[in-house]
Amino acid sequence: MESHLALIEQSFNTRYSLWAGEALNGLPDCFTITDPCISGHPIVFASSGFLKMTGYSKDEVIGRNGRIFQGPKTNRRSVMEIREAIREERALQIILLNYRKDGTPFWMLFHMSPVFGKDDGRVIHFVAVQVPIMRRQGLNGTTLGEEILFGSCRREVCSDSLVDLGPVLALDSDIRALNIDEPCEASEVEKLKAASAIDSILSVLTHYSESTGKLVCGKRCSIPGADLISSSLCISLGRIKQSFVLTDPHLPDMPIVYASDAFLKLTGYARHEVLGHNCRFLNGVETDCLTLKQIKESIQAEKACTVRILNYRKNKSTFWNLLHISPVRNATGKIAYFLGVQMEEGCKSQDRHVLSPEMRQLSCVGAVRVAVRCSSIGAGSSKS
Repeated sequence: MESHLALIEQSFNTRYSLWAGEALNGLPDCFTITDPCISGHPIVFASSGFLKMTGYSKDEVIGRNGRIFQGPKTNRRSVMEIREAIREERALQIILLNYRKDGTPFWMLFHMSPVFGKDDGRVIHFVAVQVPIMRRQGLNGTTLGEEILFGSCRREVCSDSLVDLGPVLALDSDIRALNIDEPCEASEVEKLKAASAIDSILSVLTHYSESTGKLVCGKRCSIPGADLISSSLCISLGRIKQSFVLTDPHLPDMPIVYASDAFLKLTGYARHEVLGHNCRFLNGVETDCLTLKQIKESIQAEKACTVRILNYRKNKSTFWNLLHISPVRNATGKIAYFLGVQMEEGCKSQDRHVLSPEMRQLSCVGAVRVAVRCSSIGAGSSKS
């Protein structure tokens, strides 16, 4: 539990400077920021306006999934549309009915947008803004006046415009009487307001990521191979702690499209220096040509192989790499990637009960295969 909370805190605080939270709370919008790479896709930041609007405290929201704002009348189809947009890592505007802490239902325009890491093109966070939808007509056709029905945050992320809630809270009895089954539409002004809010938030996040050196942006940067791995697959692969890379045999020169943190630590390279490049950058003058030929023939034959090869780190130091290469097939049985699992010879684990190098490599292969197959099923097995 403590490690999970630490991940949530680090998700926002290590990516942006200490002043980012204050700057975000200064914006005239209600919104939340979530991290899809942490188990449960929790909220890692909630604006003060959002907390005031929903009636929740910061401690009740941070670390929770946005589903806490759903209720019996929340449209399941709308929720599925949001989940699909998250899986496809794209922006979305949708009308949603959710609930405040006191159980009051709210209609709002929900606008969600991904935040990308500039170095590797991965989705770092999702930002969602909520804009209140103006409704002027009650059940019997009587005019309610300039009443604002606020929405609360959806399951993954959420937000809303910051306005004076006093008059609205005084109208709770009227709001509860509204027909929440009645279709609700957002005006063009409200749609533009939501889009403008997203732009403002992304501008703040971009600015305050510069001081940490972990730059973010609102659009995926054009790193070769960066757009070939979905966020859902990245999340699954990120849970595998061994050193490995995935390469795409369907692209010219078979570039790396995923590299684990352990691989970066082993080789000394940054992720942006690895993605989009063939694995040959690990080779050097003393790398055995016959071993390289064996690897090439194994890939051409679409078979697994294990070799002992001399590789080079970024600082030019060498290490003996116990390398296992294996094809990884998607749910249709077609080869989607080739997996390379690296293990430095002579590097012993502190755990006396640790598996042998061979078993650890096969364990990694199995975990990656499961992740890829599950991901391809969710994506309609689109990778060939």
